[in-house]
Amino acid sequence: MTRPITLFTGQWADLPFEEVCRLASSWGYDGLEVACWGDHLDVWQAVEDDAYLAAKQEVLAKYDLKVWTISNHLTGQAVCDDPIDERHHGILSGRIWGDGDAEGVRGRAAEEMKMTARAARRLGVDTVVGFTGSAIWKYVAMFPPATQEMVDAGYQDFADRWNPILDVFDQEGVRFAHEVHPSEIAYDYWTTTRSLEAIGHRESFGLNWDPSHFVWQDLDPVSFLWDFRDRIYHVDCKDTKLQVGNGRNGRLGSHLAWADPRRGWDFVSTGHGDVPWERCFRMLNTIGYEGPISVEWEDAGMDRLRGAPEALEFVRSLAFDQPEAAFDAAFSSGD
Repeated sequence: MTRPITLFTGQWADLPFEEVCRLASSWGYDGLEVACWGDHLDVWQAVEDDAYLAAKQEVLAKYDLKVWTISNHLTGQAVCDDPIDERHHGILSGRIWGDGDAEGVRGRAAEEMKMTARAARRLGVDTVVGFTGSAIWKYVAMFPPATQEMVDAGYQDFADRWNPILDVFDQEGVRFAHEVHPSEIAYDYWTTTRSLEAIGHRESFGLNWDPSHFVWQDLDPVSFLWDFRDRIYHVDCKDTKLQVGNGRNGRLGSHLAWADPRRGWDFVSTGHGDVPWERCFRMLNTIGYEGPISVEWEDAGMDRLRGAPEALEFVRSLAFDQPEAAFDAAFSSGD
C-alpha cells in the first residue's frame, strides 16, 4: 500500500511550474499537488485549451512526476467569505475580483470552483483540495453576542453556495477535500460535523487532513482521523510548534507575524513541530488511507530549499506500510 509522496506547489507559485517540477523530481518526490494559481495551473485554460493541457502534462512527464490532486484554496475561500475585502483582492485573480463587489466576487469564485472540477477530470485527477470560506468565522469570539439564528444562517449559506458546486463535482466524478482550517466553515471537530450535516453528508464533499491546524487548537489529529475515517480524501503534511506556557504567548497569535517569538505557535517544516507523526501515520494505515501524502512546506524560519527535501526524507521514514501478517502469527503451532 506504499503511498505516493507529493509536494504541494502553493508555497512555490512564485517559481515557474517547470522549475518546481525540476526541484521536486531532483529531491525524489513522486508527484505534485498542483496549485491553481501562479503559472502552475489555470483551470479555464486546462478545460478550454487542449494545447495548454498537453504542455503541462509534457512537463510533468519530462520530470517523471504524477498528479493525484489539484488545489484551489484561494478561489474557494471567496465562495462564502463575509466580508470580502482587500485581503481577498490580494489572493484572487483579476478575473474573479473584477470590480470587487462582494456578491459578484462570490459568484465568480463559485463558477471557477465548478471549472476546477472539470479541469481535474481533464487531468485525470479525482480529488480537488481547497477551502470553502465562511460567513460566520467573524463570529468566532461570540462577542458581540451572535445568536443561534445567525450561526444557523451561516451553515445554510454554506450549503446554498456549495451544493451547486458539488453538483458539478458529482457530474465529473471528482471529490472535493475541504481543508479543516480556522477561517473556514469547518475548522475543528464540531464544526466539521455540523458542516457535513448542512450538506446532507453528500459523498462528493470530504476532508483534507492537515494536522498542523489541530495542534494549536488543542485537538487530537489522530482521533480526528478515526472519527472521520470515511471522509479523509487527502492528506497534507504540515507541522506546528507550540510556544505557549510562558504566561505571555497566546494561542490566537496576537496579530504577530510568522516566526515572531512572541507568537503562541508557528508553522514549521514537517518533523520540527509538535504533531505526533508516527501515531498519525499508524492511524492512516488503520483507516486504510491509500491516497497521496502531500508535503505542504511552510516555515518562516527555514529556507524552503532545505525544508522540502528534508520533509520528504522525514515522511518516507514514517509512512511505512502495515505488515502483511500479524506479528504473533509466527507463534502458531499448527502442523
